[in-house]
Amino acid sequence: MIGDPVRQVAGDRGEVASLMGEGVDPHLYRPTRSDVARLTGADVIFYNGLNLEPQMVPALERIAATGKPVVAVAEAVDAGRRLSPADFGGHFDPHVWMDPSLWVAVVDAARDTLSAVDPAGAAVYAANAAAYADRLRALHRYAEQTLATVPADARVLVTAHDAFNYFGRAYGFEVIGIQGISTESEAGLRRIEELVDLLVERRIPAVFVESSVSERNIQALVDGAAARGHAVSIGGRLYSDAMGPPGSYEGSYVGMIDHNVTTIARALGGTASATGMNGQLAELKD
Repeated sequence: MIGDPVRQVAGDRGEVASLMGEGVDPHLYRPTRSDVARLTGADVIFYNGLNLEPQMVPALERIAATGKPVVAVAEAVDAGRRLSPADFGGHFDPHVWMDPSLWVAVVDAARDTLSAVDPAGAAVYAANAAAYADRLRALHRYAEQTLATVPADARVLVTAHDAFNYFGRAYGFEVIGIQGISTESEAGLRRIEELVDLLVERRIPAVFVESSVSERNIQALVDGAAARGHAVSIGGRLYSDAMGPPGSYEGSYVGMIDHNVTTIARALGGTASATGMNGQLAELKD
C-alpha cells in the first residue's frame, strides 16, 4: 500500500522495492538480515508508522540515526483526521489506507521526500503525484457511490481484525473485528459467542475473511450462527494489511480498494459490476 504510491510518484527516476508482499502481516513481521541490508542500502525508506510495524521500529530507528531519510507516511495524515478508538489503548489506528481520501496525504509525503532527496526531479514528482492523487479521488468517489447502494440496515462489516475503521467512517458502515487493532491479540471464546449472538439477532447475511489473517475465527462465526439456525455466508476475501499478487490489478493500491469495495457491496445486497470500477477485477468476474 506504501510501495505502490511511492512507485507511482517516483516514476522512472527511482527503483522502489517493498519488503512485505502478498499475504504478509505487518503487525507480526520481523526484518531479516537481508531486509536490514536492503534498508541500509536504500536512499530513502518509507514505512507506515502509527505502530503498524512494531517489530521493525528498532531497525528503522537505528538507520534513521545515521541521517538517512526514514519517513512514517501515515503520520502525514492530519492528527485531527486519525482515529483513536477507545479500545486501542490511546494509540491511533494505523490502517489509514482504508480511506483513499486520506491516503492522498501519503502521495504528498512521497512527493516532498523524493523532491528533497532529488531536487532535479521535483517537477516530475509533482506531476506524477498530482496525476495519482486524481486517481485516488476517483476511487473514493466510486466507493461512495457503490457502497451507497447497500441497504442501510445491511451496512455492517464483520472481519477478522480491526482494520476497517477508516473504511467504516468514510462510507457509513458499522465495523466489527473479531480481533483488535493487532493480529497479535487472540479472540477468546466469549468474543466469538458475542459475535454469533450479534449475527443471529441482527440477521447479518455475510462475514469476510482477510488475505493476511487466518480464517479460523471467521469460520467459527459461520458455524456458530448455523448451529443457531441462521445461515451466514463468507462474503469474500478482503485485502486488509496486504495487497493482492504482485503484477495483478489487485496487487495495486487502487485494485486492492476496488476489490474490497466491490466485494463488500455485492455480498451485502448492493449493486456493483463484477469487474469493479475499471473492469479489471479478475477474481470477481462471473
